[in-house]
Amino acid sequence: MYELLIGLRYTRAKRRNGFISFISLVSILGIALGVAALIIVLSVMNGFQEEVRSRILGMASHVQVTGPGGTLAHWRNVADPALKLEHVKAAAPFVSGQGLLNYSGQVRGTLIRGIDPKLEPGVSEVTRNIIGGSLDHLQPGRFNIILGWQLAAELGVQPGDKVTLITPQGQVTPAGLVPRFRQFTVAGLFRADYYPYDAGLGLIDLSDAQKLFRTGDSVSGIRLKLDDLFNARAVARTLVDAMPGILASDWTQENPTYFRAVEIEKRMMFIILTLIVAVAAFNLVSTLVMVVTDKQADIAILRTLGASPFSIMKIFVVQGAISGCVGTLAGVAGGVLVALNLDVIVPLIEKVLGFHILSPDVYLITELPSRVEWSDVGTIAGISLLLALLATLYPSWRASRVNPVEALRYE
Repeated sequence: MYELLIGLRYTRAKRRNGFISFISLVSILGIALGVAALIIVLSVMNGFQEEVRSRILGMASHVQVTGPGGTLAHWRNVADPALKLEHVKAAAPFVSGQGLLNYSGQVRGTLIRGIDPKLEPGVSEVTRNIIGGSLDHLQPGRFNIILGWQLAAELGVQPGDKVTLITPQGQVTPAGLVPRFRQFTVAGLFRADYYPYDAGLGLIDLSDAQKLFRTGDSVSGIRLKLDDLFNARAVARTLVDAMPGILASDWTQENPTYFRAVEIEKRMMFIILTLIVAVAAFNLVSTLVMVVTDKQADIAILRTLGASPFSIMKIFVVQGAISGCVGTLAGVAGGVLVALNLDVIVPLIEKVLGFHILSPDVYLITELPSRVEWSDVGTIAGISLLLALLATLYPSWRASRVNPVEALRYE
């Protein structure tokens, strides 16, 4: 294929016009920078998504099973078959209800979750998140409570203080319906680094919650932990099919707005940054147009030797495609290298500039997390190569239309 050999030679040859070489180099660097930026940004977004997802699921569950009316009687009859399913690692019951916490005139609404202290660590990371006290302090009949640190700060309580919990399940008296009051001792604090939990969740013992919310031996449901959170939807569907009458939801249904927003944001960033790659790729158009003008005499000689217009077109397609390949490969190598070493590069930049990119006073996540997904890298590289190839078509077609007589008239 002499077209390939000539295209490779034109790529390596020195230009008579140095400006053409400069524009060609700028085009390659533009593609490389665009591809690298796209890989780095998507890797950081993947890292943030994984970090926030892990914090949400640190206190939530992969799959939640309940019954009609939000109650589940004989929860072990559901938990035991669920534990035999593939991917299910642990199960734990819970009782959930709303309440008001009162301390020294400060009142805050909160979600009260009754848990089994022995089974709960299997389905959540609550033990790792406790910063004061211990989960062992939640014992039946002791009426202890573990609060989120933000909620405790708003109430002004510390471990050992007593708070009053007011529940909507009231008592009927001659004076009418009176809310129920119960005094709890703050046995500890937890920090999940996720505001809805830190500022609105209290943990108590399961049997205390059953007495408080008058559920008897029933629970609100059970929570399941899986070996892979992405199997949650399939496991939930299997449970519903195997046990008619129960309701099962996975972690994506509990936080649909957040995860949908992150997915839309990621797609929009991909489109915006792809346009940067497109602009750089189409710089090849101006480069190849100038190359065609510079090589008109060579094109005319090849035509007089018998080269067809399609062969001339292939020569310049090869030349442009090589420039696109070089830029794409350089961008992929640079982008992956930076994305994999952000934990080293960012602290170095912060040390040189003397400030924190993500200040701990403002952000819960103080480091730039990064996770390279090779499927994203492959997609980015493929799109970049495709755009570079499309950019070569017009200049190559123009080269194939060169008239040998007109090109050689003034040579």
